[in-house]
Formats: sequence, C-alpha cells, structure tokens
Amino acid sequence: MRRMMLAIVALMLLALPAAHAVQPDEIMSDPAKEVRARELSRELRCMVCQNQSIDDSDAPLARDLRLLVRERIAAGDSNSQVLDFLVARYGEFVLLKPRFERQTLLLWLLAPLLLICGGLALWLQIRRRSRNGADVPVPPLTPEEETRLARLMSEEPRSS
Repeated sequence: MRRMMLAIVALMLLALPAAHAVQPDEIMSDPAKEVRARELSRELRCMVCQNQSIDDSDAPLARDLRLLVRERIAAGDSNSQVLDFLVARYGEFVLLKPRFERQTLLLWLLAPLLLICGGLALWLQIRRRSRNGADVPVPPLTPEEETRLARLMSEEPRSS
C-alpha cells in the first residue's frame, strides 16, 4: 500500500510541470502558431495574480489575454507587434520582464547600483576599522589585573 502511494505521489509530481491553465478550446490548430502563443503567454503577467504568467494562471482575465494573443497571431501579427499591442493597451506592467527603456532604466539599474554601493560601504567600513584599530595602542594591564589574570589562568577548569 505504501509503495502504491509513493508511486502515485511521484506520478503527480512528474505531471506538475506539464499542467498549464490553457484550456483545450484555446489551442490553435496550427502547431507553430500555438508554440508562438505559448511563448508569448509565458512573457505576459496575469493582472490578477501578478506573479504568474497568463500561461499558468486560471484567472478569467488571463484567459481573455491568452485568447487575445491567439487572435493577434491568427491575424498575422509578429511577436513584437502582439507585445506592443498589449503594452499599449495595459501598460508595461503586463510584461513579466520589462523592456530596457528610458522609463524602466531605474528598475533595471537599481539592483546593481545598490549592490555596488553596499559593497563600497562595506569596504570603506572595514578599511576604517582596520585603520582605527592599528592606530590605537593597547594599554598595559594594571598590577591588579595581572594578578587576577594569573589566578584565573592557574585555576583548573570546572566540570559542568
């Protein structure tokens, strides 16, 4: 019984990557156009789910967008024309990976700039600490501290 349950779980896990939200009635008759539609659907954000592509989303709006992509492809639009149409209609947010343009420049460059600034700040902090630590002389121990240290070092370790 346990082996059968493990086999069922393994089969379900293997089938997960193949599960998509695309319904059979959405699939185009031309396989080449269907491949293009699926590629474009993976690049477009579901406006309801926001972190899923419309290819993976079950939301009604994602279905509408998938159908719209297929309509545009059937009308003879190229991939870039379909994306341009959707961006004009819904804005840059519809793209899961925004284009590198003047409006999105900050979005693309912010992470590398923060990483560089953080590394520079860390380097300066380490440099400042090492420089300050080397300049400060360590004061000698007082006679009381020396006797206390000698007494602590001569004691046998206590067992817990």
